Amino acid sequence: MIDLFANLLMIIALLFMAFGVIGLFRFKDFYSRILISSKIETVGFLTAMIAFTILSGISFAAMKILLITLLVMITNPLSTHAIARSAFLSGYTIDQETGP
Repeated sequence: MIDLFANLLMIIALLFMAFGVIGLFRFKDFYSRILISSKIETVGFLTAMIAFTILSGISFAAMKILLITLLVMITNPLSTHAIARSAFLSGYTIDQETGP
């Protein structure tokens, strides 16, 4: 039963990442793409790591997975914010497309 739950979480993570990649191709400007890529990495990675932790059980490997997850959950929003802020401060603007 636990394996089924972990596999379901992995499928949810993969579906979220697949829909996020479709969103990357759908949006045309930089700021929308960086938002989507941040969401893909944060939520998809978190769901996949929870599934891996459940599959590994209570062990030293699970502790390593949780520490890596914590590190990524702290650094990903910070790095995304730094990239978006530097683009904004350098004057990068959203170009409006006129055609399809």
